[in-house]
Amino acid sequence: MTSLPSLRSFAISLTRSVDQAEDLVQETVLRAISKQGLFEPGTNLQAWLFAILRNLFYSAYRRTKHEVEDADGSYAAMLISIPDHEDRIMVKDLAAALAKLPERQRKAILLVSVEGMSYEAAAQALGCAVGTIQSRVNRARNRLAELMGLERREQHHRGAAKTRNVCC
Repeated sequence: MTSLPSLRSFAISLTRSVDQAEDLVQETVLRAISKQGLFEPGTNLQAWLFAILRNLFYSAYRRTKHEVEDADGSYAAMLISIPDHEDRIMVKDLAAALAKLPERQRKAILLVSVEGMSYEAAAQALGCAVGTIQSRVNRARNRLAELMGLERREQHHRGAAKTRNVCC
């Protein structure tokens, strides 16, 4: 085929790589053979081949433009989304447990733990003594742990730790 040297030169000018240019010329010839029924006799064969080569190059360029080389997988690792369904369940359980607390305990724990108020500020806001707020918050924490089953887990962990200490 007399057009191959011209196709190679054009491919090298596009790809700036002899290896990639050879692949592009090969793909162009294969495409031309598979689509030879579309060539209109009497028209310029070389122009048709150049158009196929150019279109193949730009199609490949568009595909690879959005690709990221990630040999060590660090980019893919950034795209991982950690499931949060357990967190959502825990928040729902906490809301349900908070609703079961007596109003005074609920207000006290929300002011101190959620709003970040000091015991003194919470006591002033609720119009009671600091010791009363401390007591309400403590009782609310204990009741929340009980309602959410956290008390049993802590006891289980403490029991496992005691067992380990006895063994070792």
